[in-house]
Amino acid sequence: MIARALIFALFLGSTVAIASEVNEAALAADPVAEKRLQDLSTELRCLVCQNQTIADSNAELAQDLRREIRGMIKDGKSDKEIIDFMVVRYGDFVLYRPPVKGITLLLWGGPVALMLLGLFVLIRYLRRRATRIADDQPLSADETSRADALLKEINPK
Repeated sequence: MIARALIFALFLGSTVAIASEVNEAALAADPVAEKRLQDLSTELRCLVCQNQTIADSNAELAQDLRREIRGMIKDGKSDKEIIDFMVVRYGDFVLYRPPVKGITLLLWGGPVALMLLGLFVLIRYLRRRATRIADDQPLSADETSRADALLKEINPK
């Protein structure tokens, strides 16, 4: 029984892959639609990889999104309608260049704020270190003699 289910699943999976390849090949035959797909794909972020566009990603979700966009292009939707659909469905995060607004302000200003904070901490550390070095006093005669005794004890040459 399990063997039959496994064979059925393998057969079904292979036909779906063949069908999607046929659809993609048919749409790829239309260079205008394929160009629109490429342009739109570079504007949308892969939700799995997050540091890649869906044009660059090989993740299954990115392939599904490209397939969805192909279908919308085939249905005659405009680029703005497709982008708006993706934003409604996945939020501003799906945009590779999210718009500057209250919710996305952290995305835009976060790296700059972290860099400024790091620079502030570095300058403060270097100033404290320079002050400590300047405050160092030379060893007194008693401290020098104890240090020499310890060095002779460690290295009796």
